[in-house]
Amino acid sequence: MITVKVNGLTGTIILDQARRCNALNRQMVEQLSQAFDDLRQEKKVRGVVLTGAGAHFCSGLDVTELQETAAGAQPMPQWHQDAQGLQTLLEQMLQFPKPIVAAVDGAAAGFGMALVLASDLVVASGRATFSVPAPRLGLVSGLVAPLLVFRGGGSLASRMLLGADELTAAEAKELGLVHRVVGVDQIWARSSNWIDYLSAGAAESLQLTKRVLNEMIGEQLSTQLSSGAAAMATSLTTEAAVEGLTAFAEKRQPHFP
Repeated sequence: MITVKVNGLTGTIILDQARRCNALNRQMVEQLSQAFDDLRQEKKVRGVVLTGAGAHFCSGLDVTELQETAAGAQPMPQWHQDAQGLQTLLEQMLQFPKPIVAAVDGAAAGFGMALVLASDLVVASGRATFSVPAPRLGLVSGLVAPLLVFRGGGSLASRMLLGADELTAAEAKELGLVHRVVGVDQIWARSSNWIDYLSAGAAESLQLTKRVLNEMIGEQLSTQLSSGAAAMATSLTTEAAVEGLTAFAEKRQPHFP
């Protein structure tokens, strides 16, 4: 489900479930965390490219798995465990000592958007899109919200979280969420070349710079992510979530209470 490759100075992590638009299930989240741990230890790797197989980067969490959990007898402990695991993964990325470049093609939606925001640099194709559709499922994107505010500000967060706007690659670049827009066949190469360029600097300097950005300037992020994880878990217990997830499974429009 997760493929890891090393090419020269670049480690590449591929979300490898193209037939499901790289939607993340629990097993993939665990494998993704392990992949970052492995590349952290790989001394010759100076940076990591995070990308998706097929036509999309990541469509978010596996809604089918969420729906199956909701249909269980006591889903609440699982919701809290899931939310905590996702928070831990994002914090792992923010604290990762090497630059992470998100190489985005197609949709980066929901938690897929969170993965982009937790990366340090973003290279996207012209057909990339960015969205946070959680309210349509009766959910709350509690883990996306603080990262979106951190990267783009409160106004943009309101536009995407409440206004349900889907950004094109060009719009995302104008807003500073994407740093380079390239052709589809150039995404990985441009991302890897960027890591090669960064590798001319001292690894210790890059690590400390990440800490300044994500732990000093973003000193409230960890607390905000904890609150967001709690909000996400709580939203999954509501009638709206049950209806939204059921409607998705039944391929119909939800009828929210």
